[in-house]
Amino acid sequence: MSKQTYRVCFCFRRRFKLAVAEVPDEIKALFDLYSENGIMTADHIHRFLIEVQKQEKATFEEAQSIVESLKHLSLFHRKGLHLEAFFKYLFGDTNPPLDLKLGVHHDMTAPLSHYFIYTGHNSYLTGNQLSSECSDVPIINALKKGVRVIELDIWPNSDNDDVEVLHGRTLTTPVQLIKCLRSINEHAFTASEFPVVITLEDHLTPDLQAKVAQMVTQTFGDILFTPGSERLKEFPSPESLKRRIIISTKPPKEYLEAKEIKDKESDSQKGNAASDEEAWGKEIPILNGHILSDDKNESDKDDGDAEEDLDEGDHKLQHDIAPEYKRLIAIHAGKPQGGLDECLKVDPDKVRRLSLSEQQLEKAAETHGKEIVRFTQRNILRVYPKGTRVNSSNYNPLIGWMHGAQMVAFNMQGYGRSLWLMQGMFRANGGCGFVKKPSFLLKSGPHGEVFDTKAKLPKQKTLKVKIYMGEGWFYDFQHTHFDAYSPPDFYARVGIAGVPADTVMKKTKILEDSWIPFWNEEFEFPLTVPELALLRIEVHEYDMSEKDDFGGQTCLPVWELREGIRAVPLHDRKGERYNCVKLLVRLEFV
Repeated sequence: MSKQTYRVCFCFRRRFKLAVAEVPDEIKALFDLYSENGIMTADHIHRFLIEVQKQEKATFEEAQSIVESLKHLSLFHRKGLHLEAFFKYLFGDTNPPLDLKLGVHHDMTAPLSHYFIYTGHNSYLTGNQLSSECSDVPIINALKKGVRVIELDIWPNSDNDDVEVLHGRTLTTPVQLIKCLRSINEHAFTASEFPVVITLEDHLTPDLQAKVAQMVTQTFGDILFTPGSERLKEFPSPESLKRRIIISTKPPKEYLEAKEIKDKESDSQKGNAASDEEAWGKEIPILNGHILSDDKNESDKDDGDAEEDLDEGDHKLQHDIAPEYKRLIAIHAGKPQGGLDECLKVDPDKVRRLSLSEQQLEKAAETHGKEIVRFTQRNILRVYPKGTRVNSSNYNPLIGWMHGAQMVAFNMQGYGRSLWLMQGMFRANGGCGFVKKPSFLLKSGPHGEVFDTKAKLPKQKTLKVKIYMGEGWFYDFQHTHFDAYSPPDFYARVGIAGVPADTVMKKTKILEDSWIPFWNEEFEFPLTVPELALLRIEVHEYDMSEKDDFGGQTCLPVWELREGIRAVPLHDRKGERYNCVKLLVRLEFV
């Protein structure tokens, strides 16, 4: 038996052993209501699933399978479940807040522009943006987690006879492009069969572009999607592109004429690169009118974004493009000459990708919010972190999603609250890396009206969240992790990340000296746009003299939550699920 399997089994036995003393009063009352003579039969469970768990399509066979799954417990009764076994079911892995059996259940036949896509930024970096190593390992890790867009910055090597991947004009150590391509080919469809887009940040001469074209075609072969000589009039669907690789790049430019990267980071900003505590400790900035930055030391000035797309009309930087390289590009990127009005103009005869930094999007949203939404109905908008995020931190992804941006590009190698939101969004739709955008972001009215992100909207529904209790820290943490001499003092933070009107965080009371906290507190969250709302839950351990300790987190798409009493597993800072730590929660929409 592996160590992890042993721990899971140990958690299982411990949780069952606790059951008699630890069952919350409300659970006891429900058991009394749905049982007879202390036994809950399959008929009782079936009724419980429909009436309490709101599983209207639950079958008697499902209820019977719950009884069968708990046969091995010593308190199993041949006719049904005792209270302790019922509690074990509620707190078990077969009762999660999302229905894992659904798998991919969104319509996957619409154009790519109709989906939020799990997108990485500088996918090859192992750490900060200035001095970390470049490697194929973070690319593999991202693909295994379901990320569908991988970004590679490609540069000539020192001899100008081969191509490397690195963050240009920094101290990052390079990795060979061919190694990255081979790793993508090997791991692209490990977590999802839907397409992988490779966005290339090109700093090459035409002869090296030709070499890249040869590498790409030889590595991917028939799975490479190429649209032919003509530009796409509409993007294909994820369904039609299953197990295909797509190349997207801005208009190629010659290496010697590439724009200079303007490093404006101060020494203090560079010093923040190693601050793990800051990475997870900062709260998500609230999107109210002018967007707030979550990095107090960072300048509000534009950073001369090195990733900015070249103007499509800038022929000086586009001449002598290797034709075999150009033919590979399925998703063209670029900015038309002119201001925002030109950038966001919708061409009925072709589609394209536009890239904006988080700051550029924030500024554009102030004056052109509706135009951005309209643009993203047919075209793809990619948003990327501003250049001063040298510590590979991230921003609030909702600024992109609420405007319909498909590719909200994130640094995946670190951790933090922003990344938790990204992970939460893409737990939806079976974790396939594509989430269908809400219909209101895709529709236009009879006079061309689109969703107005600044409009005051009525409440659609209220989510009620009751946090009963938590358990499992005793087994997933060292016993002196939180306090050397006494049990921990846990509290939970519960809230919503969404449009500004819905965004809020609340907090339970602090429960002192307990490895098994019983909060038994309920919170209500009115929602105006539930289709973009994420339920956030964090657990912390109160420390009077120092920063509170981290005890777990999760983020869940509200529109896919299952009502009823659910066992909510918590994850560590990086998004990895703990073996044992869970919360018992009741979810209800009213």
